[in-house]
Amino acid sequence: MPVNVYLLALSVFALTTSEFMIAGMMPSLAHALDVPIASVGYLISFYAAGMVVGGPVLMLCLLNVPRKRALLALLAVYTLGQSIAAAAMAYEIMVIGRILSGVAASGCFGLALALCAQMVPANKIARSAAIVISGLMFATVLGVPAATALEQLFGWRFVFWLVAALTAASGVVLALSLPNSQVEARTSVSAELASLRNASLWAAYATSALIIGATFAAFSYFAPILMNISGYHASTVPLLLMLYGASTVVGNFIVGRLADRHTMRVLFWGQVILTGALVAFAVFGQMHVVALGALILIGLTGVSLNPAMVTRVIRSANARPLVNTVHASVINIGLFAGSALGGLGMSLDLGMRAPLWVGAGLAVVGVASVVPVMLRSSADASRVKVTGALQSENV
Repeated sequence: MPVNVYLLALSVFALTTSEFMIAGMMPSLAHALDVPIASVGYLISFYAAGMVVGGPVLMLCLLNVPRKRALLALLAVYTLGQSIAAAAMAYEIMVIGRILSGVAASGCFGLALALCAQMVPANKIARSAAIVISGLMFATVLGVPAATALEQLFGWRFVFWLVAALTAASGVVLALSLPNSQVEARTSVSAELASLRNASLWAAYATSALIIGATFAAFSYFAPILMNISGYHASTVPLLLMLYGASTVVGNFIVGRLADRHTMRVLFWGQVILTGALVAFAVFGQMHVVALGALILIGLTGVSLNPAMVTRVIRSANARPLVNTVHASVINIGLFAGSALGGLGMSLDLGMRAPLWVGAGLAVVGVASVVPVMLRSSADASRVKVTGALQSENV
């Protein structure tokens, strides 16, 4: 695997750490910016909104810019946004920095996946995507906890500046190591948007949103569920969440190995396992061993199905940055929709297990979304076998 694929993973690690590290420093930010805790939570939402809305628009503006140059420009914009947030003395300035960072991050994800797809053979796209996406997994396991620890030692501004420096450093290294790229073919906004008018592509997008929605409907409320339903002590919860994060890393690489040759089977069976784990957690979550097993299985599937999702999207349309950027936006929509629906279930007094049932419901719909494709693929394979047999008899 080209070393540049790992360097792209490093940039994704920095971007994702920045997106979620707010959660570990809410009290400090609320005090420094003189705002309620809830307002600090919105900083994650502003970042995500920048990814969902601004990312695709920005990619349309960069259509005819070589991919390397576009990626380096976006990393520079991201570093600027992160620096604005690090220096912010008022909440409004912090919001500007977060939105700017989110817009740039979405384009970076799309370009990173497009670049890794063109650097490897077609039969290794899922493996290369798994490595790039592992930056996201490692950010959850290592980046966010490390950011929280450093914030307690040196303050939140130090962490923001550190992530800005890490992003800038990855940009410098990529500028030196990535081969110069040319625009593959001049295109227009209308032509690029036409590539999105593809039913198979939007079916793939829908499955991705359902998988991420199902996962985050549960994951967003793991801490209270593990304490109040499973009976784990509060001091144990961070270790359990780290175990979940480690499971996503392992699952990501397993899926990356399998997804090139068995994309739809991986998506189907991965969601079946995800559904079973969520249902088991909801029904038997009061048992420590069941809760622990379900936690690991959700980590091994769920978010870890990303390489298979990316491979399906690319095969449904193309590996252009806009297709991948819209995919990142759809995934973020699924993330926040799942989290919101899980919270809605709890707010309607449906109990602490409600997020798990919401996740299971979304996962069932996700399984149903790939069944027609599985059946169509089986029918096509059967027709090929019959045609081959008939041709052999005629010969």
